[in-house]
Amino acid sequence: MKLTALKIEQLPIVIELTKKIWPVAYGEILSKTQLDYMIDMFYNEIALLELIDKGHVFYLAQDDKNNYVGFVSYELNSEPNKTKIHKIYVLPETQGTGLGRQFFELVKEKGIENNQKAIFLNVNKFNHAIHFYTKLGFTKVKDEVIDIGNGYIMDDYVMEVDIIQ
Repeated sequence: MKLTALKIEQLPIVIELTKKIWPVAYGEILSKTQLDYMIDMFYNEIALLELIDKGHVFYLAQDDKNNYVGFVSYELNSEPNKTKIHKIYVLPETQGTGLGRQFFELVKEKGIENNQKAIFLNVNKFNHAIHFYTKLGFTKVKDEVIDIGNGYIMDDYVMEVDIIQ
């Protein structure tokens, strides 16, 4: 898979990928109403531009036919000397191909280059991706409930892995 830094004009690709990935990733966890609310709130061009302005870095993945199949976003020093993976999503048909690990390795490399000590992320407590993160060495460090408005919450684990010994 080819990973490339996102160009601003590619934001619609992130939005389209989200609309394909989220219903599969969260369809058994969240109601369709909450899914739609979250996609509309977090995955519009204005919201994504605001994240980029705050220092979030996005990469897109393309397969050997140049189809976009996933994306990752991270933020260096989201906490002192810690990088946060904010988004890491791949199309369902791409899961199991090593792309998620490739995204993680990219973020890890960027973290090490920038003297980060750890990488952390939030994951829904009922998301099967917890097993993937555990295989990468992440451990649960705390529970976090985030009110996202409209009567909805995100009920997450915060997971972390050290990258510099």
